[in-house]
Amino acid sequence: MPKKNPVTEKLADLVVQGMLEKKAHNIVKIDLRNLTSAVTEIMIICHGDSDRQVTAIAESVVHEVKKNTGEHPFSKEGFSLGEWVLVDYVNVVVHVFKNDMREFYALEDLWADGEIQEITTD
Repeated sequence: MPKKNPVTEKLADLVVQGMLEKKAHNIVKIDLRNLTSAVTEIMIICHGDSDRQVTAIAESVVHEVKKNTGEHPFSKEGFSLGEWVLVDYVNVVVHVFKNDMREFYALEDLWADGEIQEITTD
């Protein structure tokens, strides 16, 4: 098992916090550090009920990370449509979907070899 980077872990926690602030649904954290073909260390996925909520969740993630670390995303895409927003912090990649888009792309199935942790929102 690869060593966990505390900076990456903190970033992932802040991403989840930003998602929780806007009542994201079905938050899943996938640790990909044990995979040789991984594109990042941690992938975090959630969904919202509307394009407006999807955008709000992604904006909350960016705000939470910036407020606590000063870090800006390496890239971000999809804010204008709000169906699938990607926020890339290199070591942590964030996907915020509308529910139907999440089901269609099924990223959890694609990266099922990673260590999957479901975040409870109760």
